[in-house]
Amino acid sequence: MSRDKIKEHYAKEVEKDRLELELFKLEGIRTKQIISRFLTAKSMNIADIGGGAGYYAFWLQAMGHSVTMIDLAPKNIELANEYSRKTGIQLTKCQAGDATSLDLPDDQFDLVLLLGPLYHLINKEERVKALSEAKRIAKPGGYILSAVISRYASLFDGFNRNLIVDNRFQKLLLDDLDTGIHVNEPDHSEYFTTAYFHTPAEIKEEVTESGLQLDKLIAVESFGWIIDGFSEKSQNESFMKLLHQLISKVETNDDLIAMSPHIIAVAKRSV
Repeated sequence: MSRDKIKEHYAKEVEKDRLELELFKLEGIRTKQIISRFLTAKSMNIADIGGGAGYYAFWLQAMGHSVTMIDLAPKNIELANEYSRKTGIQLTKCQAGDATSLDLPDDQFDLVLLLGPLYHLINKEERVKALSEAKRIAKPGGYILSAVISRYASLFDGFNRNLIVDNRFQKLLLDDLDTGIHVNEPDHSEYFTTAYFHTPAEIKEEVTESGLQLDKLIAVESFGWIIDGFSEKSQNESFMKLLHQLISKVETNDDLIAMSPHIIAVAKRSV
C-alpha cells in the first residue's frame, strides 16, 4: 500500500531539516513568500494539512496565527512535538491524519495549506477527495494553497545531479513521464518515495472537479533550481533581490511553470 511506503520514507526523518538543505532551500524561501501573500489578518485560523515536521506551521504559529497541523506520518508528528518542546512554540493542534478524511469541522479555517498530500496520492479520485476535504474545512471565501510536483521533476533532477547514469533511475524516469506515477522500487534514498507528478493541466482539472474556484498556478522555484551554490549565493542580498524580482516576474507564465519542481495551485472556496 502506498501509504505504508510513504510512512516508511518519512520514518527516516527526512523532513527534520530538509528545507534547510542546499537542494531545497529555495523551495522553503519561496513557499513562505507565497503563503505570506494570503496572510490578510494578524491572527488567522490556518490548517496545514500534510505539514511534515512543521516547517511552515511553526513559522506561522510564531507569527501569531492559530495553526492546526495534520500529517500522515507518525514520525513527522513526533518531530514536530520534539521541536515544540525545544522551542516552546505550541501549535494549536498537531496530530496524525489522512488528507482524504480529515477529523476537522466544516467552515473552520481562513487559509488551508495542502503542501504535500496531492503528490503522495497516486489515484486521481483521492487527490480530488483531498481537495474537497480542504474545501470543506475552509471558511467561505477562504483560500486553499495546494502544492504539486511537476511531471518533469525527475527529468531535470536526473540530469542535473547525474542520477541518469543508474539504469534503475532511467526506468523510474520513463514511468514518470509516461504515467506521472513515481514508484521508487529500488528504495534508493535519493529517489524520493511513492508520488504523483502533475502536469499543469491536470492540477487545474482536479481543482475544478473538487468544486474549488481556481485562481492561478504559481511556480515555486521556477528557473531558480538551476542555480549552483545557492546556499552561499543566498547570503548575497543584491543577488537574492534580483532573483526574487525575476522569479516573481515569470512565476505564472504558462510556458515556464512546468520547469519548476514545485507548483502551487491557488484556489478559493466560493462565498
